[in-house]
Amino acid sequence: MANSPILPKIFVLKTILVFGAGKSATVLIDFLKTTCAQKDWKLIVADSNLQQAAAKVGEHSHAQAVEVNVTVADERRILIEAADIVISLLPPFLHILIAKDCVAIGRNLLTASYVDDAVKNLEAEIRSKELFFLCEMGLDPGIDHMSAMQLFDGIKAKGGTINSFKSHCGGLVAPESDDNPWHYKISWNPRNIIMAGQAGAAYKENNEIIRKEYAEVFEKCPLLLMNDLPALAWYPNRDSLSYIPLYHLQEAQTFIRTTLRYAPFCKGWDVIVDLGLTNENDAAEIVQHDTFHDWFAAKLSKIENRDISLRMYLELYVTEAAHDDILEQFDFLELNSDEPLPTHAKSSADILQYRVENKLALHPTDKDMIVMLHEIEYSIDGIKSTIESSLVVKGENSLYTAMAKTVGLPLGIAAKLILEEKIKLKGLHIPTSKEIYEPVLEELKKNAVEFTEIHS
Repeated sequence: MANSPILPKIFVLKTILVFGAGKSATVLIDFLKTTCAQKDWKLIVADSNLQQAAAKVGEHSHAQAVEVNVTVADERRILIEAADIVISLLPPFLHILIAKDCVAIGRNLLTASYVDDAVKNLEAEIRSKELFFLCEMGLDPGIDHMSAMQLFDGIKAKGGTINSFKSHCGGLVAPESDDNPWHYKISWNPRNIIMAGQAGAAYKENNEIIRKEYAEVFEKCPLLLMNDLPALAWYPNRDSLSYIPLYHLQEAQTFIRTTLRYAPFCKGWDVIVDLGLTNENDAAEIVQHDTFHDWFAAKLSKIENRDISLRMYLELYVTEAAHDDILEQFDFLELNSDEPLPTHAKSSADILQYRVENKLALHPTDKDMIVMLHEIEYSIDGIKSTIESSLVVKGENSLYTAMAKTVGLPLGIAAKLILEEKIKLKGLHIPTSKEIYEPVLEELKKNAVEFTEIHS
């Protein structure tokens, strides 16, 4: 572990530890720096890339950047022992390392990631030690949970019943920065973008349970028109069914959580998936190819067991009249070039990620955009009504993104409220309780993260 030693805890009132200084950490770190200066608290930002952490911490009397290898137990634990509360923005598979240490040492933990089985297995220990683990405390999941539960609780307080709930959310490029045929640019973890939809999807629609395999997720994505934005499309987001009991909406005939993209993206990405370009387990194939052209041609040839072009594939298998648009998308990624494959690539997913990171990057002055929409149908005394609750947030540039703002602020606000003992819950939670969502949503409004509601 590099940089100056951790300050002894006796010299500060409270210490907040953040693991990870990547794309989503910028606004969180700024918020916590301001909070720590006001409260005379200490902020430690730990990352494997000390330069990246130091750039985001800057020169600040209450904040410190340190280098850490989180796979080394002693390096993790010395940091966690020095903290009062821990926030992990690490890749999801690393959360369990932090979580187990937090349980052993006795520290509260916040993450923006889904509750996976590994963390779920710690629930009894978390409760027995009277710790507070708050997961899914970012944008989606996070703000979506809080804003939806506030609406549900308001309806139910009036004796209402929710009949249908559709929740849409997407990290998009703002229209003024949209200049590529994919109509998409990366504002968060690129690996998550490559693997989106891999787990398939399950949701409830008109009292019917719908399940989709990975290959079906991006097929014929329904359109959604909102405000003055270009046409959006949605695809189902993971397992919506598991949230029905968490939201207490067993009575709803429709329950769907979705991800938003501009409409052309889904058509092109459906082809990406069908061609196996997101495969993480084809290392044996990859070593046989030297260039992007070789790799891409081999993927196409597997479809018909003969050499075919992308246009021929589209004519054979894609019925929508979007062939020219899809060809333009693939040309933009230059998947058919004679450029050597990246030396680090061990799978098709690695190759595609390399290309996407380079071709779909936010330029320094580009703006991203967050769009969230809840569509609710409910009944009170037999009278049917609807609510459309929408959130649109634009970033400032490629560093201060809307994604970083909407992922980071809920975590920072929650950490502050916990240390101030304004949230006193214990156990493993996601932010569906009033004790969490009311103060967090109120402070988000002060930071220009506020929903607009249309009632009918």
